[in-house]
Formats: sequence, C-alpha cells, structure tokens
Amino acid sequence: WRSGRCRCSSGCCPGTCTHVWHYAQAVGRLFPEIERNHREHVDFGLALHGDGGVGMRAHLSGANQPADDGQCGRILGAYREHQTSTDDRFLRRTWPQIKKAMQWMITRDGNADGIVEGAQHNTLDAAWFGKIAFLASLYLAALRACEEMATEVGDDAFAATCKTIADRGAQSIVKLYNGEYFIQQPDPHHQNKIGTGTGCYIDQVFGQSWAHQVGLGRLFDREKQLSALRALWKYNFVPDVGPFREHFKLGRWYATAGDGGLLMCTWPKGGHRPEWRKAWQYMYFNECMSGFEYQVASHMTWEGMVTEGLAIARAIHDRYNAALRNPYNEVECSDHYARAMASYGVFTAACGYEYHGPKGYLKFAPRIAADHFKAPFTAADGWGAFSQTQGEAFQAKLTLGYGTLSLKRLALMTGKNRSTTVAVHIGDRQVPTTATRKDEELTITFADRAKLSEGDTLRITDRQGTDPALGR
Repeated sequence: WRSGRCRCSSGCCPGTCTHVWHYAQAVGRLFPEIERNHREHVDFGLALHGDGGVGMRAHLSGANQPADDGQCGRILGAYREHQTSTDDRFLRRTWPQIKKAMQWMITRDGNADGIVEGAQHNTLDAAWFGKIAFLASLYLAALRACEEMATEVGDDAFAATCKTIADRGAQSIVKLYNGEYFIQQPDPHHQNKIGTGTGCYIDQVFGQSWAHQVGLGRLFDREKQLSALRALWKYNFVPDVGPFREHFKLGRWYATAGDGGLLMCTWPKGGHRPEWRKAWQYMYFNECMSGFEYQVASHMTWEGMVTEGLAIARAIHDRYNAALRNPYNEVECSDHYARAMASYGVFTAACGYEYHGPKGYLKFAPRIAADHFKAPFTAADGWGAFSQTQGEAFQAKLTLGYGTLSLKRLALMTGKNRSTTVAVHIGDRQVPTTATRKDEELTITFADRAKLSEGDTLRITDRQGTDPALGR
C-alpha cells in the first residue's frame, strides 16, 4: 500500500488522504495498533500544522491543505483508537494535538452555531461554500467525540465548550432539512461554485454514521435522519444504473449497465445548476463509489433499515462477483482503494457492536438473526466469538480465541419483558455481577473486572426465563 488511497501503481492521489481513509473502519478494528500509530505519528504528527489544521495528504509539498471532512474524521478516528486501547495512555499522549485540531475547526465556526463557514474543502476535491449538512454532521460528531475525550482526560472546560457548540449545532443542522432530506444552503456570494445545493447527497448525514461506530449516541433529530436515509433509498438507489448512465454520461464507470448501486447525488426536487457541469469534479455526482455506499449501508443497518442497508452492500458484492471483476479490488479512483474498507462498518452495525477498552465496556445488539446470532469480534488485546439465543430463556456466550479481554460492563439486547435475573460464569466459576435493564437492553456490571484469557468462555444465562411478574 503506497498511499492512503491504497494504490498499487503510480498515478493520482498521493498521500494517506484524511478525507478518504477516515471512511475505512476495517483497519481500526482489526489492527488497532496500526491506526494508533497512524493517528499519533502521521495525522497528529507529520501532518499537523502549527494552527491545528491536519494536512489532508500528510506533509506532502503542495498537497497538505486540510480538508474539513478529513479533519473531523481524524478526530473521530483518534477517539476510536482510544477505545480500541487497553488503557488511556494513547489518549493522554495525543490529547494536546487532538484538541488543537478541534480548535482549528471551531475557529472556522465564527458564530459557534455548529455550522462551519467559508471555503470547505472535502473529499470531492473542491471547496464548497455555504451551510453544508454533510460537513456539519461530521463537525457535530467530532465535537461530541472531543467532549468525551476531554472529559476522560479531565479537561472539563474544553468538554463544556464542545458540548455547548454541539448542542447549538443539533438545532442549526435541522434548518437544512427540506422536509425529506438534508441539503446544502449555498453561500450567496459563491452561487456558481460547485456543490450539491438542493440535491439528495449520499453523505448528507455521515456524521451520525460515524457516531454510531464509536458509541456517541444521537447527534440530532432521529426522525429527520431516518427520512434522509429513506430519501437516499428512494432517489439514489438503482437496481440497474444502465438507463441512468445512458442519459448522464459524465463520470467513471464503477458501475455499468446491469449493475445496481447507490448514486452519489440526485436532484429530485430540482435546483441543479447547469454551470456546475463546467467543473471537472461534477462527474463524481453520477458515479457509484463503494466506500460512500458502504457508509450509508452501515448507517441504515444501525438505524434498523436492515433490508435497505444489506441490499446496498449486496449490490457492491454483486458488482465485484469474481466472474465479472476482482472481488478483492473494489476500484474507486484507483486500484485497491482504501475507502472500500468502510465495508467493515456494515459488519459492526449488523452486530450492534460497541467497545471501549479503557472503560472495559462491550456491547452487542444484533440487527439480524437476533434469536440465533453468532459473530466474531475484536478488542484491544484479543479477539473471539460472541453468540446469543433468544426463546423462553436468553443465553449468550463470549469465547476468547486469542489474547486477553478485560470487562467491567457488558450490554446485551435480550428482547422485551425479560427479567434481570441472570447468572454469569467464566468457565465453571460464577462471577459476581449486578444487572440493570432499560427497555430491551440488559447491562451486566462486574463486581471486579472480569479478565478473560485465550480459550476462556463467559456465559450469561437468564435463570428464570421470562419474568412471571411481567405477564409472560
């Protein structure tokens, strides 16, 4: 891998692009040490400018300006890398640089309303202007991540600053909702600059997708977000891109006639500006690029739109059927493109997986086959398999296949009308715990941290089945 765009031959796009690599979830989960090293020594090392901007192509001469989406994504990545650590040493070492990067974003939000102003360079290789839901959502997610990190390191003043702006931003961003989806409100002084305007853009609520990946909770109005995802399914997903591309010929052919895919941007309510066609970046809007598609698929899956999310992922899978193309090279801009590793986010969404190593917190909330579910998982210093069954009784099992795992809290989705009377064993030894319930979620807190080693199995058993007091 010669670059962040993971290219295996010479060509375009040098450097480990912040605005591309931050889509990828695979490396951060499967090889967390690699990503911790990348954050600390590249993004918040070589690439960090004196003012806090993170060069979007690291420190490469002439290509090191920050990109707004990449800047936010690397802050979110730092939070993920902290979560996939065994302790808080990584966070404490890098916090001054992370904070500086967040302050760079805040200075671009002159009135502290949670919406950045001015030229906003992003992954579509142009500066957009105005109020842009896509970038605002990532800014909100980065603020919430910094609020959490600041709290953990004891920087309460900065945590409060981030919270205040994020709270305002949650109100500001909904003003960009047009009744069906989120848009860009162009700057009147830059009307002719390329952007999406009233278009239904693939990344319009990307920040919430990131927030789910790192357990930040809801950034802003859920119903409007669901409406936006439904609009993407309605207006941008096509089972066959052939008729569309026959009419809209600009753009690269990552999906051809007979292929399904999620289009980058459509204008179902009008508002498209003909002068945008003069910009070479315009071609992107007609394309199907797998990394963008996967982040939407993961977001839909997190939100319960499982059929739609998996259909988008399946369309990409079918495009790269080995009889047609190389299934190990989902091309986007160039070969072996890093953004395709956003695919792992669909897997974590299907598992409802959340993890915070330093806090000893782990959660599974399967979105598919919850009655009989099994999947692998990774942690800071080990990996294994999780399974659960639901029937008259709920049972779950966590087996460590390698390394170690330290747990203080384990959250599980057990279904409705269950009791909190559970027995927890590691091997044959019963472990003292307390259990609490909120709706369908059961949280088990260990009296002392549970320490699992390779080969250990942790079992959770509902000792009473369903609770007669609840009428079941």
